[in-house]
Amino acid sequence: MSTATMQTLTLDDIRDRATISIDETAAVLGVSRASAYASARSGDAFPVKRIGRRYLVPVPALLTWLAEN
Repeated sequence: MSTATMQTLTLDDIRDRATISIDETAAVLGVSRASAYASARSGDAFPVKRIGRRYLVPVPALLTWLAEN
């Protein structure tokens, strides 16, 4: 998803998915792509899984994290 086509995602948009990308996570959280990647690399914020060079955010874990924070 490029920044030119970045759209606002809601929790309802992602609820039925297993994982979402960091770009999609940024859209859901309303933060910049750079901030989302920095948080993913640091591991201090939302839950993230790294598969090879790719970061994925498990939606059930993200929803739990949002409810707790």
